Amino acid sequence: MTIESVKESLKKHQADDRIQVLGESSATVKDAALALNCKEEEIAKTMAFHVNDQTVVVVMAGDVKIANAKFKAEFGVKAKMIKGDQVEALTGHPPGGVCPFGLKNDVTVYLDESLRRFDTVYPACGSANSAIEITIEELETFTNFPKWVDISKEMN
Repeated sequence: MTIESVKESLKKHQADDRIQVLGESSATVKDAALALNCKEEEIAKTMAFHVNDQTVVVVMAGDVKIANAKFKAEFGVKAKMIKGDQVEALTGHPPGGVCPFGLKNDVTVYLDESLRRFDTVYPACGSANSAIEITIEELETFTNFPKWVDISKEMN
């Protein structure tokens, strides 16, 4: 899967030609912000979790982290991130490239409220050196998400 599945997914929205393949790593929020010349909070990080027997990903702003109590209230279970060696098998994307596009069919995408304060954000595109700049409205359209969630807390 990886970047090729993302291209196929974004092609449906005529956005595949906007994917940026970078000359350096964008695997972390800090690396991505440096490579894209943007603020860390504008990076739309995608985090993968086990929720009961399902894989879910939550897209959130780069400057927040999971609020465990909010996560449990929303999903009914404690936040349990997918281990690095299982990420690609369960999502279709490698660590550092997990994004809300071109995922395996059984992965559900949620968007965190922390993103709503931006006009545009930069999610990865299936590899540890790719990204796309998209509007929040495009993120909603491109991801087929069921709903917005509020599961983040600000980082200090």
